Amino acid sequence: MSHRTVADVMTRNVATAAPEASLKTVARSLDDNGVSALPVVDTRHHPIGIVSEADLLRRQAGLPDTEGRDPMRAAAPMDRASMGARTAGDLMSTPVLTARPEWGIVETARFLHERGVKRLPVVDETGTLVGIVSRTDLLRPMLRRDDAIRDEIVDDVLGRTLRITPGGVAVDVSEGVVSLSGRVEERSTIPVVERLCRSVDGVVSVDQALGYAVDDLSPVADLHRATH
Repeated sequence: MSHRTVADVMTRNVATAAPEASLKTVARSLDDNGVSALPVVDTRHHPIGIVSEADLLRRQAGLPDTEGRDPMRAAAPMDRASMGARTAGDLMSTPVLTARPEWGIVETARFLHERGVKRLPVVDETGTLVGIVSRTDLLRPMLRRDDAIRDEIVDDVLGRTLRITPGGVAVDVSEGVVSLSGRVEERSTIPVVERLCRSVDGVVSVDQALGYAVDDLSPVADLHRATH
């Protein structure tokens, strides 16, 4: 069984900004590339911050209106400080959180959720930017076709991993929901089958109605093994 990683779904051609880039240059790059944020990188192409549309809008919102009223008077110190920003380095958010190409989709999604961020620059072992991964990218495995999911379960989960006799377990997949029916040899195999099916990329949930030939989880079975 193989699972998708950040390297499989990340955007590799990443638009970036230098710390000295003007805010107009940043705004133009965001628009030209159709993105909502840019990693700010140093001369070694190491990410040192992120500058986003939200950062630019926060600064823009702090400008005096046509009647000269200053909306930043009661703003937080961080927002007031952004008013003096002239470059990407002045306005960028730091420190920058990053991901690695080999991270799994699930752990990366969990990291994004826990940190409350929408995207992560992806760096290699030297800290060099190699891509960027967003919430949308992490949803791509959900778009797998039902037949691809079924083939992986039948061939990899049931066949290669668990070595269950072909035809012993019937698999149906509809909109990512896996339905299992049939019979396995031992009762203890059922939760293993269910767990491995849930781990397949694109699976939404698993419904199982599996029977078994031997109840190896019962006290009687334990006693039988102990006396033989």
